[in-house]
Amino acid sequence: VILMGNMTADPELRQTTSGISVCSFSIGVNRRYSKADQGQQSVDFINIVAWRQQADFLSKFFSKGRTEDVGI
Repeated sequence: VILMGNMTADPELRQTTSGISVCSFSIGVNRRYSKADQGQQSVDFINIVAWRQQADFLSKFFSKGRTEDVGI
């Protein structure tokens, strides 16, 4: 799955009790739809959790408001 949107907050990096990195964040994805020839938009908010090396990478290089392509 590839999701493209804006991060709604800085990613949160945590460690499990066994030392595995876990990063959670959410993105807002614009969705366009047409209703009687009116181009309207709505936003879907998607919660994402990344583990291990992906979690470390995301917490280091990604921040709120940036447009990101997240391939999971």
